[in-house]
Amino acid sequence: MAAGGGTASRAGLVYGFAAFGMWGLIPLYWDLLASTGASEVLAHRMAWSLPTALLLLALARSWSWIRPLLRRPGRLALVGLSATLIAVNWWVFIWAVSEDRVLEASLGYFANPLLSIALAVVLLKERLRPVQWVAVGIGAVAVLVMSLAYGKVPWVALVLSVSFALYGLVKKQTGLDGLQGFSADSALQFLPALGFLVVLTARGDSTFASEGTSHTLLLMLSGLATALPLILFGAAAVRMPLSTLGLLQYLAPTTMFVLGLTVFHEEMPPERWAGFLLVWTALSLLTWDALRQAARRRRTVARHTPAPRETSAALTD
Repeated sequence: MAAGGGTASRAGLVYGFAAFGMWGLIPLYWDLLASTGASEVLAHRMAWSLPTALLLLALARSWSWIRPLLRRPGRLALVGLSATLIAVNWWVFIWAVSEDRVLEASLGYFANPLLSIALAVVLLKERLRPVQWVAVGIGAVAVLVMSLAYGKVPWVALVLSVSFALYGLVKKQTGLDGLQGFSADSALQFLPALGFLVVLTARGDSTFASEGTSHTLLLMLSGLATALPLILFGAAAVRMPLSTLGLLQYLAPTTMFVLGLTVFHEEMPPERWAGFLLVWTALSLLTWDALRQAARRRRTVARHTPAPRETSAALTD
């Protein structure tokens, strides 16, 4: 059993690194489509996601969840909300890459755990531990510092973090796994995206067939580029502890940050470094607190776990 658990954990690490690594490198993909406007790229991403989802559902033979979902208008409304939130997140991120604002985008995903905690307090009335309050306070100071550094509120980072945090909150309420949630979102996004692309083509503004074969293929594969890391993330989530998965999530914005500095050559004045260092300090506190709480829970479980009973042979002695 232990060996099997170790194998599953190692596989989970591989899947997790692959998922967050792909999310971190995705700016390179959208940069290849820089000649296309963010709205058209988003529409293709949504339109091609549905055929990708249907193919994956067919391979997994996972259809039984669809009918129960259709019978529950409340859950469908939540799916509609999640599809809208992730569409906003995708558009802002694609636009940020095209406008050389990858560093600010990475800041948004670094700040996401802090905002998720704030939402838990405001919306779910959860109580925070002192260290978590300190981390959230440092995060708020970081936003102020970054606002001064940019000369304006870093709205790209804020919209990305807010939309993704709300998306995660809504996703928890839908009760759908990674592939199911991706498929449901894609189904609701498909017709608006297709309608937009039809209008764009009729106006002669579409780049789908005018930028060469490689450009067309990149647009068609945007659905797979969206689905693959989600599937790998789902595979990792069921094979490894949540605490480890939480640590891996920092791989994506760290990779984006490195890309912003080394590939996109974005400016990083001292004021921005100060803002990022504050966010990293807050994340370090959150990570330390989470690991400490996990260790405390393990010790509590160990204390309350009964010792192995003696064998009948030993009792007879």
